Amino acid sequence: MELSIVVVERVRSCLLRRVLTSILKKLEAAMESRVQRLMRETGVRLASKLSQIAQKWGNESAFLWAGDSGFVQYLTINYMNELP
Repeated sequence: MELSIVVVERVRSCLLRRVLTSILKKLEAAMESRVQRLMRETGVRLASKLSQIAQKWGNESAFLWAGDSGFVQYLTINYMNELP
């Protein structure tokens, strides 16, 4: 990985590109925090569900909730605090 960065400015080999991409994805997943992972896996789903319920109750601006990262993080932290 490091050698590729030092030796070439642009990767031309499709095989090398696939290998480097695979390594970078694994590194990214390994460095992801628990909160970030749960936000992606659970928080977005919870925000979407609450957004839909609020819209059915007549809150017209609730459609924005599902895409609000602060709201997703809030729901995720609450979810984490409920875990045993």
